[in-house]
Amino acid sequence: MAQSLAGKVALVTGASSGIGAATAVALAAAGATVAISARRKDRLDQLVAQIEAAGGKALALPGDMTVEADAVAAVEDTARLLGRIDILINSAGIMQAGGIEGADLDEYRKVVDINLMATVYTCKAAIPHMLAHGVGDIINISSLAGRKGGPETNAYSASKHAVNAMTNGMRQELGDRNIRVSFLMPGATETEVASGISNPAWREAIAKHVSKEGAVKASEIADTLVFMLSMPRHVNISEISVRPTIDTTA
Repeated sequence: MAQSLAGKVALVTGASSGIGAATAVALAAAGATVAISARRKDRLDQLVAQIEAAGGKALALPGDMTVEADAVAAVEDTARLLGRIDILINSAGIMQAGGIEGADLDEYRKVVDINLMATVYTCKAAIPHMLAHGVGDIINISSLAGRKGGPETNAYSASKHAVNAMTNGMRQELGDRNIRVSFLMPGATETEVASGISNPAWREAIAKHVSKEGAVKASEIADTLVFMLSMPRHVNISEISVRPTIDTTA
């Protein structure tokens, strides 16, 4: 039997667009009170207004999750202002192109900082609150790139492999204390992920990839997250892949 999210408090990072924004909307519609964090305050304010207009409850907490103090503050402010934190969705992430030969190390570090370290910061901060209340859910948004690598996705794939490994370790560490930890790996999903890619050719290629016919909607990823969270407490969907039906790759 599916469990209601009514009364739950969730923090969603990377909530200014794409999967993060759609997840905030879906969680609020499922009954959760949602704190949302990202760098673009104007986007967060618009999302809060959208959620509240639909009868939900939301709180904007602007911040840069690659800054440890900002990431910790997002967690602590959620718990302080909303009373607790039951759900953490780490959706903040970026993609850049390039292999190791001639790699732009500043870009490489930025990808790792956002995709991996930002997740580390929020998880570490949220876990004590969840343990204190005896319950919690953490879902980290990974990628199908976390199952494979490629010459143009070196940094991105490496960061997502790391997220998968870290999440699996956390699941084993925390499962016997009623904290479920999972990762979700989207395939081609309609988001703004291409907009921040510095390489023009790769930016165009990824923009086409995520807007192709049959690409998954961000709202469909959000619905999957709500499904994972709604399962009975003894069920942990530890990992799940969501890809377009027309994607027949391994």
